[in-house]
Amino acid sequence: MTNKGFRRIMALALASTMVVGSAVPALAKKKDEVKLTEAGYPIVPEGEELTLTCFTMTMPNVENFETNDFTKYLEEQTGIHIEWVTAGRDDWQEKLNMMLASGDYPDMMLGVSPDLAKFGVKEQIIVPLDEYINEDIMPNYMARYGEKLDLSRETDGQIYSLFSENDCYHCSYGRKMWINTKYLEEMGLEKPTTTQEFYDMCVKFKEYKPNGIAVVGTAPGKGWYAEFENWLMGSFILPPSSSYTLSVRDKTAVTWDGEVKCVATDDRYREFLKYANSLYEAGALYDGNFTQTVEQMKAIINQEDAPVLCFPEGTISDCIDSSSNPELYAQYETLSPLEGPDGTRLTTFFRYLALSDGSFCITDTCKSPEAAMRWADFFYSETGDLMSQYGAEEGVDWALNPEGEFGLDGEPADYKILNPYTAETQNHDWQDLGIRVAPAEYRLGAATPQDVDIKTGEGLEKLLYESSKNDYAPYTQTEENSDLDVLPRLKLTSEETTNVSTIAVEVEKMIDENSAAFITGARNIEDDKDWESFKTSLESAGLQELLETYQTAYDRQMK
Repeated sequence: MTNKGFRRIMALALASTMVVGSAVPALAKKKDEVKLTEAGYPIVPEGEELTLTCFTMTMPNVENFETNDFTKYLEEQTGIHIEWVTAGRDDWQEKLNMMLASGDYPDMMLGVSPDLAKFGVKEQIIVPLDEYINEDIMPNYMARYGEKLDLSRETDGQIYSLFSENDCYHCSYGRKMWINTKYLEEMGLEKPTTTQEFYDMCVKFKEYKPNGIAVVGTAPGKGWYAEFENWLMGSFILPPSSSYTLSVRDKTAVTWDGEVKCVATDDRYREFLKYANSLYEAGALYDGNFTQTVEQMKAIINQEDAPVLCFPEGTISDCIDSSSNPELYAQYETLSPLEGPDGTRLTTFFRYLALSDGSFCITDTCKSPEAAMRWADFFYSETGDLMSQYGAEEGVDWALNPEGEFGLDGEPADYKILNPYTAETQNHDWQDLGIRVAPAEYRLGAATPQDVDIKTGEGLEKLLYESSKNDYAPYTQTEENSDLDVLPRLKLTSEETTNVSTIAVEVEKMIDENSAAFITGARNIEDDKDWESFKTSLESAGLQELLETYQTAYDRQMK
């Protein structure tokens, strides 16, 4: 370990470049005896003082945490003053790691995801929270997540951070395909429902519009659910999510009884590649699909002659602007997954997408862990998210149970936003920063005009909700229709992460490159030798070690 004096100098020098305001916070103070109220707010009684330092990320649309209206409201309610240590969205992780490594760091971390395996489990700089997560200290948190606490346990069985939740319903069904209904009508076709009908439609489209593109997409990872492969794959086998654990496309999934597998070595994946190859040979797939970005795809879709029949994207608004190109925007609708040769018809429901941990942690320098946890519990209250995101004043920033209004799901609205989100710089609220506590029922309960035209930009949220509900939710993976499910975010030890990170990147590269080669015919997917060679190369790259590591983590966490 480095000299403590040197560490302190480094940390204070770093902090001075990040603190909102001119004063440098006093970091790494020893724990003090702090008098607290028994329950509720304020946390610190009148006449007592408590200042905690907190690291968080900033965004351009929030001017200053120190002087922000919601920050002031929170201090008045809790009696706790916060000295902020901040870094931007592009460099917060680097700066936080430097502080934690230096030996001087704030009492709390808010709205960021530190390396809990390293700085928590291994080094105990970030401390376990188990003794504070109970009905007395965190009643709001326990009411929401008391039955899900095990999902936040690290590899040593302890909890080092709190959950945040942002359950976007349409994001959970993000793999959407958009189809031009004007072209279907002109060709005298209905929306295809099977892989054969889709193939026949693509062939007819090439006859109808010889210079057109039946299916355009992006290279893997170059758009928001913009790869055509993952939509088509659902007709053969469950398309897994990208790994939440190592942020790679390693095509891993889990059986319902808990066995981790790689979909890319399954014979059903081979059948998908054969089908995709047949589409490519028929001229239905654009060559640029394997290399281009979403911006390049967008440029193609919006060409003057509107050459594209189908394109995959999580939201149509990423590709067509409803204001500048309203006619084209209105022509596209979502297409449900296709029924494959053996009856498989799946869309991927990302059941673990909404919930994440790491959003609030305390360190071993925290002067009053109980006060810090009670401060964080505010965000999990009924109106905590409304206040932090839109402002603290009911009737001005938001209203509960607005009479005669309905939510996105058509049920009576739970609330109405009066001070909407803005991308412009403001100092009234925290917008999307801090801890988000937005479960599905909360997001769907926002007052929404029921007569909005979903073919316009104003109706985008309703369009995405209805298309997700009607065209994708019926094909969610279940034990009845799929032998596989998506993997949760797995907790790896520092050593496990070190051992398999490079392997995971190599596996991703091999799957991406070989899949593209099989689809385009550069490799022969019909040749058993080519297929076996592909699987052997994955094994040589360390696929089995990666799967075993995931399996160990899954068993440790989920069984």
